[in-house]
This record gives sequence, C-alpha cells and structure tokens, in this order.
Amino acid sequence: MANKSNVLIVNGSPRKNGNCHYLIESLIKGIKENDGTFERINLQELKIFPCDGCGSCHMVTSEGCVKNDDMTDLYPKIKRADSIVFASPTYWFNISAQTKLFIDRLYAILENGLNNKNIGVILTYGDEDVFTSGGINALRSFQDICNYVNAKLTGIVHASANKAGEIRSNSAKLEEAYNLGKRIIID
Repeated sequence: MANKSNVLIVNGSPRKNGNCHYLIESLIKGIKENDGTFERINLQELKIFPCDGCGSCHMVTSEGCVKNDDMTDLYPKIKRADSIVFASPTYWFNISAQTKLFIDRLYAILENGLNNKNIGVILTYGDEDVFTSGGINALRSFQDICNYVNAKLTGIVHASANKAGEIRSNSAKLEEAYNLGKRIIID
C-alpha cells in the first residue's frame, strides 16, 4: 500500500463498553492489519449542539457553522479522513440521538465532508430482526446519506445484541466487523 489510509470511527453509543464498542475493537484490528490508521471519536463524551437550520454555514462569507462547540474541532478530522465508520445502537427504531446530532451538523461541510469517501456502518439493535427492531430505518438513513453526498457505502455490520457487551459471544459478527476494517482501507 503506497499511502496509509486514515479512518475516522464515529461511535454514537452512550455505553462505554456496549456492543458497538466491541464491534469497533474488531474493526480496529482489521484496520491495523491492513496498515491503516484510525481515530475514534466517542460522541457521548462531546458537547455537540443541534443544527438550527439557519443556513449561515452556506453563505459566501461563511467559515463554517456558527455554533461554538466540540463539532468545530471535528470538521478538520472529517475532511482529512479517507474513510468514516459510523457505529450506533438502534434507539426507538433509528440511530442514536448522538449519531443524529453529528450527522445533522455535517450540513456545514456538505461540499467536502462525506462526499467521495468510503463509509462503513456498525449497527446494533435489541430485537432479533433488523426490520422489527427499526434497524432497517437506520440502515436506510445511511444508504440515503451516502447516495446524496456521493459516498461509497463500503460495508454494513448489523447485529442483534441487547445487553451491554452481549456481542462478545457472537464470533460471526465480530468477524464481520474485522473484515469491514480490512475493506474500509483505501489507497
């Protein structure tokens, strides 16, 4: 590989050692094995305000979002990343509130945020079925986002796991996350 690929991992789970955490750990093993670099962002630890839809970020004289919160420091990381992996539990039939806040605030860098990047998705849900759990709504959201910004949806790992850490006993899903880590690397 000529250049190391930089992967930004956006963890939208509020649980420190939840199911997303363990799937991310497997993902990281795959990234490292393919000589990629990564940075993990735990959204639960950050203060991100909701988008007001004011449009100031798209004015000719704008330097980005007018909100002064932790998202300001994330914009350069998003722009530098070659690939982005979103990890989120399914809450109330869609992505977590933390993940949604982050995605809404990407509007400020619509032209050079996710476009033309490889996107990976890790999604967990409590029900056994992706449809009845609402996980399908979250997956469709990511498909629509990627389509809109011309990003490549490189891979999706979705898994049923209700209790914190339960996913550790699902070797097949951990392997899927590992393989996503290997695939998300680009040169």
